[in-house]
Amino acid sequence: MPDRTTHWQNVYATKGEAEVSWFQDSPTISLDMIRAANPDRGAAIIDIGGGASRLADALLQDGYRDLAVLDLSANALDAAKKRIGVAASKVDWIVADATTWRPAKAYDVWHDRAAFHFLTDSGDRAAYVARLRSAIVPGGHVVIATFALDGPERCSGLPVQRHDSASLAAELGTDFELVETRSETHHTPWDSTQAFQFSRFKRRG
Repeated sequence: MPDRTTHWQNVYATKGEAEVSWFQDSPTISLDMIRAANPDRGAAIIDIGGGASRLADALLQDGYRDLAVLDLSANALDAAKKRIGVAASKVDWIVADATTWRPAKAYDVWHDRAAFHFLTDSGDRAAYVARLRSAIVPGGHVVIATFALDGPERCSGLPVQRHDSASLAAELGTDFELVETRSETHHTPWDSTQAFQFSRFKRRG
C-alpha cells in the first residue's frame, strides 16, 4: 500500500473533480455549520483535507478573508486554485499531513469533511487531535464530518473509521463541547448514496 500522500496524489492526478464519490456541487451543511459558529468575516478558518472541495469558493463568496485549506495532495490543491482563479491568492494553501503538520497560527474554525475518517489507527487519531488542540483558539469551533455508523466501510480503496457524535466527542476529549450534529445522505456523482454525520464542537475556555 502506498503512503497516504502518494495515494491521494495519484487519485487527483487521474480523476476529475466530479469523478470522485465525495464530490459536492455545494457544501451546504458545512456552510450552515460554519455560519452557525458565527465567526466574523475576519475569522481564521481552516479546511482540513479540503482537496479540490468547493468550500473555499463558497467562503470567499461569503466574504471571509482569512482562509486556509490543508491537504496531502498538491494536485488536489492545484485543481482548486485553478478553478477559483485570481481569488485563490487570498487563501493559504497548505500541503501537509494533518497528523504531522505543525500549525503556524491559531484558527477560529476548524472544518474537516474528508480526513478524519481515514484515520483508522488510534495513534494517527491522537496525533490529529493534538494538532487540532494546538491550532484552535479557546471558544473556537470544530466541524468534523465523517461516514456515519451505517456509512461505507471503505472509500477510494482505503478502509475508513466510521463515527457518530459520541465517538468523536470521545476522541476530542472533555475540552470540547458538542453543540450540534446532523445526518446527511450524500448522493455520489453516479447516484449511489452514502451516510455521513456532521458534528460541531466548541472549545471550552
